[in-house]
Amino acid sequence: MGVEGVRSASGSEEITAGRESRANLRQMLVIGVVSSIIGIALALAIDWFPVQASTQAEKIDTLYDVLLIFSVPVFVLVEVVVLYSVWRFRMKPGEELMDGPPIHGNTRLEIIWTAIPAILLVCLCSYAWITLTDIEDADASALNVRVVGEQFTWTFYYRGPDGRPVASPQLYVPVDRQINFTVQSKDVLHDFWVPAFRMKIDAVPGIDTHLRVNPTLRGTFPVVCAELCGLGHSVMRQDAHVVSKAAFDTWLRNRARGPAPRAGGGQQAGGGATAAQGKPVFNAAGCSACHTLADAKATGTVGPDLDTALKGKDEAFIRTSIVDPNAEIAKGYSANVMPPNFKQTLKPAELAALVKYLASVTKG
Repeated sequence: MGVEGVRSASGSEEITAGRESRANLRQMLVIGVVSSIIGIALALAIDWFPVQASTQAEKIDTLYDVLLIFSVPVFVLVEVVVLYSVWRFRMKPGEELMDGPPIHGNTRLEIIWTAIPAILLVCLCSYAWITLTDIEDADASALNVRVVGEQFTWTFYYRGPDGRPVASPQLYVPVDRQINFTVQSKDVLHDFWVPAFRMKIDAVPGIDTHLRVNPTLRGTFPVVCAELCGLGHSVMRQDAHVVSKAAFDTWLRNRARGPAPRAGGGQQAGGGATAAQGKPVFNAAGCSACHTLADAKATGTVGPDLDTALKGKDEAFIRTSIVDPNAEIAKGYSANVMPPNFKQTLKPAELAALVKYLASVTKG
């Protein structure tokens, strides 16, 4: 065969290879586009988060959807290319010792696949920054709440009508008003998070961190710790109660008022409390998350089984076990697991009612 014949055959092979390459590219593109459309539809159809209970939640969910819309096609297209290449260009029997064809590379393609992701990242980061700036706008009329984390509970502090601090083991906030949280830690690293608000931030020992939320939905939502903080981390859960402004003002006044006065004068230290009043305190203070107690239908296992540990114990022992939990540690359990601050977070009447309730339901 002459030189011209060789050139002609070589040119024909190049044309055929080019056509085959473009056909492969079209096939991968069609598969990638169809798969991306299906993937985006599925991703947006899945209910990823709990109910939206703040203005921040709506904006964060929108940001998440935008990230899904852009990230799903990138993932799908890359996987299509990889899987298609594995199938289309796989080694066939008899080709074990053959070298692949020499490939120089494609400079234009390398520039494209570098430039497009870079532009995409800049755009998405800019949008995320705009969203973050928007949700952190301060409101001069915001309610200030100090959140203190410790192993293994949250305590919430408000300023009462008289200007004095008011502590609560449960979070209460008014709807449609910005809440400015100052988050602190007494011991180790925690993370304050209300999933329905979408916002969370670390509680760092020795440092005040801040978080702003605008609740928009009334209801009760879980408060959790999102940072592994020790043995009782999984039960470091309380409730956030979003209520009307009037209900919140009433709750704060009642919380700040303290024990009701005795009929004969003076302040009640809990002497008028009843066992029936203690059961709601047991649940509200989070005791049911850590302890087993048949009467309260509690099945927690972080702390001792109270039906056994308190059986036949007097009220003085039970009270000490609540306010000074390290005074006597039940066999098989560790110290510093139960929060030592119930004397501060529970009003005297609540503490007295809790003691009477536990003594009543565990007596032998």
